[in-house]
Amino acid sequence: MSIRGTRSVVVAVAMGLLAGCASSPPVQFYTLSAEAPASSVATAGKDLRIDVGPVSLPEMVDRPQFVIRSGQNRVTMVDEHRWAESLASDVPRVLAENLSRLLTTDHVWAYPQHAAGAVDYRVLVDIQRFESTPGQRAVIEALWTVQRPSQDGGPSKTGRSSLQQPVAGQGYEALAAAHSRALAEISREIAEVIRSFTPSTP
Repeated sequence: MSIRGTRSVVVAVAMGLLAGCASSPPVQFYTLSAEAPASSVATAGKDLRIDVGPVSLPEMVDRPQFVIRSGQNRVTMVDEHRWAESLASDVPRVLAENLSRLLTTDHVWAYPQHAAGAVDYRVLVDIQRFESTPGQRAVIEALWTVQRPSQDGGPSKTGRSSLQQPVAGQGYEALAAAHSRALAEISREIAEVIRSFTPSTP
């Protein structure tokens, strides 16, 4: 083959590779959001200090890609649709924002941040199931503990939440929104326990 022919082949291969790259779909990024409504019920002392986290997640879903339930014993990792930040950071952030709204306090810290000094409550969460089925449902099952630290060992209470939210649409943004609504329900259950430790004010 002549030098000119060799160059033509190289150029054709390069153009083919560039065309393949150009045809790859762009990666879309998603985030969870706080969905709990602001509460009109004030707790005793609006300066409640609450630490949220750490939050543990199943290793299977603790990754950037959306992990989709595609069969009874099969999941699919979708490279084109990813979480904008680690779920291990995003979930406690959303729980903290929800609790801030539900308990009318601005002093809620999300792991890995912590309050400087003593806190009134510490919330630990173990998410045991975080399941995504596009166009159908988002499922979250979580075991959580509310601790009230004190020098003599304050009270604590453990609860279990099992939420299934329908997905209102076919896209991945709708799936992220369904997970956000499920986290809002878990936050509401945790807030009810904190209220049981803290009397309401008129």
